[in-house]
Amino acid sequence: MKTMDFLHLDASAAKGVAASLKQLLADYQIFYSNLRGLHWNIKGHGFFVLHAKFEELYDDVSEKADELAERILMLGEVPENRFSEYLRSARLKEVSGISCSDEAVKLVLESYGHLIGEERKLLAQASEAGDEGTAALMSDYLRAQEKLVWMLVASSECGCEKK
Repeated sequence: MKTMDFLHLDASAAKGVAASLKQLLADYQIFYSNLRGLHWNIKGHGFFVLHAKFEELYDDVSEKADELAERILMLGEVPENRFSEYLRSARLKEVSGISCSDEAVKLVLESYGHLIGEERKLLAQASEAGDEGTAALMSDYLRAQEKLVWMLVASSECGCEKK
């Protein structure tokens, strides 16, 4: 017996969704590692706030990576667990040596920008496949990440620019 026997999803479409989830998982794993580095190495005027925020973010990213891996398994595929494969296939690249708050926030925003774009594509793909479970997961991620991006952008503005 297999989980897919009970999900009423087209196996071929589910395989495509799982492949996209695997790609997203690789990006999440690289992002997690990058966030750990930012958390450890941040310095300067935003240290206290960003040190705590980066820990909150990498905990969230770790949870999402686990959810992605479990969703891949539900769709009848096997998630990758080797970091060498994540490095090979991820579209996000690992970084090091970032300690400046402006540079760190910029990297986080760019990473979320990439993830949001991929999640939107996956949402459409999952919807097309009739995979409401994956679509709902992506929708949940998008809602939270859009708010986070707004907050990060707002926190990096001084508020004195003219509109």
